[in-house]
Formats: sequence, structure tokens, C-alpha cells
Amino acid sequence: MSERAAPFYCPYCGDEDLRPNEQGHGAWECGACNRAFQLKFLGLLTRGLAKDDATDDGGVRI
Repeated sequence: MSERAAPFYCPYCGDEDLRPNEQGHGAWECGACNRAFQLKFLGLLTRGLAKDDATDDGGVRI
């Protein structure tokens, strides 16, 4: 199994100065805004994305 991808930027300030946090897997800290956050994968949606057949090419209902 491969490692999880790391976030590219802080979700609060947008800076790229991120480091793993000592809280554990998925926890990160931002050196720019001093915030800590955790990322968690919730799972896959069972229904997925469905195309709406009642619209024309412009996205306008007919």
C-alpha cells in the first residue's frame, strides 16, 4: 500500500509551510498561521455522480 498524499497548502491561510503534527496520522500544522488541522478520508459515495438527462447542452432545463 502506498503512503497518503500530503496537503499542498493550509486550508486556513493558503501558505505552503506545512509540517506533520505530533497528533498522528493525517494531522498537520502550518508554520505561517500556527494552526493545526487534520485530514480524514470519509469514503466513497455509493450513488456517484449522475448526469441529468432533462437538460440541454447549455445546462438549461427544457
